[in-house]
Amino acid sequence: MQMDQIFKIGFLNENMLAKTKTEALDELVNVLIKGGLKLDSAKVIEVLQQREKLGSTGIGDGLAIPHGKISSLDEIVVAFGRSKKGVDFDSLDGKPVHIFFLLLAPENSVGQHLKTLARISKMLKTANFRQKLIETDSKRDLYKLIIEQNETCPL
Repeated sequence: MQMDQIFKIGFLNENMLAKTKTEALDELVNVLIKGGLKLDSAKVIEVLQQREKLGSTGIGDGLAIPHGKISSLDEIVVAFGRSKKGVDFDSLDGKPVHIFFLLLAPENSVGQHLKTLARISKMLKTANFRQKLIETDSKRDLYKLIIEQNETCPL
């Protein structure tokens, strides 16, 4: 599955204001809702918080990939968020998170869900890409950067 099928420019928040994990999750879910998805914000955040109780999705190096399965979804969706100040997200390395990829999947999409998580993780392994995500100012340029990285990143 290509990133441009599951990630839209309207699912991007380049100026997150969140200071806490809960606020960050709320902001990321709301960017999907503002982008046109019909979601029950409270239920989605509850699913994400339950996943966080299993272990933080803050993977270190200023990155987090919160994810969960949502019964009302028909397809996988991805949102991107960036916090210039950083968010205390209980990351594995204890550092603030600046780059977020939120992944929501239908309950029955085990294989695709895991493949998409792997794809995002692989994309984020490139230090140059992470730096560009921090430095790029335009929403359109950020979107283009993410789509291009997905296309050039072998799985």
